[in-house]
Amino acid sequence: MIYKNDFPVLEYDSDTRSVVKLKLQGIELPKKAIFAFTGDDTDSFARAENARIATVLETITRNYNIYIINKNGEDICLMQAPMGAPAAVQNLEVLLNLGVKTVIATGSCGVLSDIPENRFIVPVRALRSEGTSYQYAPASRYFDLDADMISKVCGRLDSMEIPYQKCTTWTTDCFVRETPEMVEYRRKEGCEVVDMECSALAACARLRGAKFAQIFFTADSLADVKNYDRREFGESSRGKALAVCLDVISGLE
Repeated sequence: MIYKNDFPVLEYDSDTRSVVKLKLQGIELPKKAIFAFTGDDTDSFARAENARIATVLETITRNYNIYIINKNGEDICLMQAPMGAPAAVQNLEVLLNLGVKTVIATGSCGVLSDIPENRFIVPVRALRSEGTSYQYAPASRYFDLDADMISKVCGRLDSMEIPYQKCTTWTTDCFVRETPEMVEYRRKEGCEVVDMECSALAACARLRGAKFAQIFFTADSLADVKNYDRREFGESSRGKALAVCLDVISGLE
């Protein structure tokens, strides 16, 4: 059923079938996956973990290895995620189509308040300021992430004695349109960090019946809109975030 609207971006079809058929059929992946916005560190981490390549997703911009890491006798997928909601969701759809049922995404986020760099953040709600999530869920201002999955992920982080905080994130398609007034507006309505994919990934996973959570690490700061601070862009957290996610997801039922 199509929910029509004067604005096409807000129109939603509840039909889960797609005319376009995904490639890579006939491959069965493990049920757990780490979806990583960590650049080339993803490949370095895979090599360090003696991962094997299950298959390769070929796209118009680049090819993405889908790795399999064996952790404590359990196979777990690892895939690099492209920046931006449309591209990221395309890759996520491939993982889900090939058998993945539980996903933890990780990557950097900008901060809108005074939060130190390299702090782990678990988003519990995302403000939907991107277009992709509206193809997966009816229009709403926020998308609440899976509470049960968040509880399990936070429980694992607690048991590992890894500091983190929960938050609401502002998911936007266009970081160069994070204007001073818009940053202040989002901060006043409760957003503490900003990212480019969370609401879309969460909506896609829910429509496809998969469990999803995300673990950010803080990077640049927009806390002072007159003095943007790139800081070190969280680069030193990439490898640590991958290791943490591997430990977290391997402990989930």
